[in-house]
Amino acid sequence: MEIKKTAIAGSLESSDIMITINPGSNQNISIHLDSTVEKQFGRRIREVIEKTLNNLGVTSAEVEAVDKGALDCTIQARTIVAVHRAAEEASYNWKEIDLWNV
Repeated sequence: MEIKKTAIAGSLESSDIMITINPGSNQNISIHLDSTVEKQFGRRIREVIEKTLNNLGVTSAEVEAVDKGALDCTIQARTIVAVHRAAEEASYNWKEIDLWNV
């Protein structure tokens, strides 16, 4: 999936995460994370974001994530929504998204 524009999903409320995705300047994925629990869970948060992007077929993107203690399912959902908004995809094909392989 090609990222065409900047898009945001989520909020800065407790137990949520705000994902901002931008078109990548080169053919890789970069993730910048600001989290209140980064020392304990930073590696896992990045892993969930990266696997979700891979499952959606995103190969080039710049991601900024501001986490306030979100669970994996919330991280994944916010990433999916941000990608679809950034790719200007009007509909979701949930059958093609591997929700359980994260």
